[in-house]
Amino acid sequence: MGTAVVKDKFTDDDYHAFNGRMELQLTQLREQLNQPAFHRKLFSVGAELELYLIDDEGLPSPVNQEILDAANNPQFTPELNRYNLEMNMSPVALPGAPFKALHDEINAFFGDLRRHAAAFNTDLIPIGTLPTLRTEHFDPSYMTDKPRFHALARGLASEEGGRYRININGKDSFLMEGEGIAAEGANTSFQVHLRLPADHFAHCFNAAQLMTPLVLSLAANSPLLSGYRLWQETRVALFKQSVDFRNARGQNWRYPSRVNFGQGWVRQGAWELFAENVALFPAILPVIYEDDDTSQQNPPPLSELCLHNGTVWSWNRAVYSNADDGHVRIEFRALPAGPTTIDMVANAAFIIGLTLGTQEFANELMTGLPFRLAEYNFYRSAQDGINAKLLWPSHHMGGIIERPVVELIEQFLPLAREGLDILGGDKDDSDACMKVIEERLAKRTNGARWQLERYEHYRQHCSVEESSARLLRDYVENFKTGKPVAEWAKD
Repeated sequence: MGTAVVKDKFTDDDYHAFNGRMELQLTQLREQLNQPAFHRKLFSVGAELELYLIDDEGLPSPVNQEILDAANNPQFTPELNRYNLEMNMSPVALPGAPFKALHDEINAFFGDLRRHAAAFNTDLIPIGTLPTLRTEHFDPSYMTDKPRFHALARGLASEEGGRYRININGKDSFLMEGEGIAAEGANTSFQVHLRLPADHFAHCFNAAQLMTPLVLSLAANSPLLSGYRLWQETRVALFKQSVDFRNARGQNWRYPSRVNFGQGWVRQGAWELFAENVALFPAILPVIYEDDDTSQQNPPPLSELCLHNGTVWSWNRAVYSNADDGHVRIEFRALPAGPTTIDMVANAAFIIGLTLGTQEFANELMTGLPFRLAEYNFYRSAQDGINAKLLWPSHHMGGIIERPVVELIEQFLPLAREGLDILGGDKDDSDACMKVIEERLAKRTNGARWQLERYEHYRQHCSVEESSARLLRDYVENFKTGKPVAEWAKD
């Protein structure tokens, strides 16, 4: 969406013109994806990292615009709530050492932002959901005062009055109702982008859908919300429910959610995902880009189509860009922020390696696993993390069996390494990332498990609020060491 959204109210004419442009741009997209430039065997890796801003007591610090003004860097942008902001990392072309480059840039950005944040008695921390967050921080008054966020809130609210209902059950149960979309800002993620040839897209995207539950289970880092012990990746349930304003309108079926795992396996390529979003989801930000003449630019920017695609939050998403003569990307959106830079970069390497390493037999796996069961696996991994049991095709006996996710990770680790070799990158670079993954797997730990163990330790003699605060202080101290979470002390 970016800075293009400069107003938050739209007319019927705006919607009509916007829909017309999207239909035209779908035709243009189909034509572009057949052009030779979109089939170049060029890969690149990029990422976006969402962060929490916290004060000296570990509570949300709503000063994102003040910090951004002081930093004055276009790669730092505001997020939905005033206690969040985002780093946008530079894409790294391959071959090379993309994960080291990503690691070094993230740490450099942290150093820069932390210096500016200190002037406002604020620190920055990557964590999926903040343990010290209170329900009062979901109030619409915490939303960043930007036209695009107001427009988004207004557009979503039009579907059913803007009221949401959050009901998440884990060891504890969390129930809350409210209005606005500020609750969505409680979720911070590490979004990874992989540029790849258009003719590889369908196989790779399906492989990403199959493998995301494996990576999510080992990357989970969001077990607590307002002192409630919920899912290992509470962020997944919270994000979906916090912007779910669907209205059944008296029908016996519900419209698809704008936060979703997908509608089915991809059969052709990126185009069908864009077309699906246009067909299923009404426009909520009908911004017309008057300066973009899509008939004159080559490749065309397809601005309206891309804007609409950005208002459908699939956990894995297709992205189109006219940069560098045009390309498509897979955006992996399921990974949480944190616990440390090396953990996040290792998660990126793992999901990319698995995607590329399993693409050749993705169709074989798809044949034995209906899409609804792949979706089931995603939510089981979010709920149970490293203890999850997933449904998987049985090649020996036929049918589908339940398997511990750790067994599947062990089985596919060699293919993740092979997938990283496809990138043609530096072997030491990929080995360093896979070592982090292997250590986490060997110790059966991740950020979620570490947080819960610390929280349970403090709850023996502290209140919910004090336990959450102490846990967060420990988390921040360990994050600043730079050590992966598998090496964090547990006592």
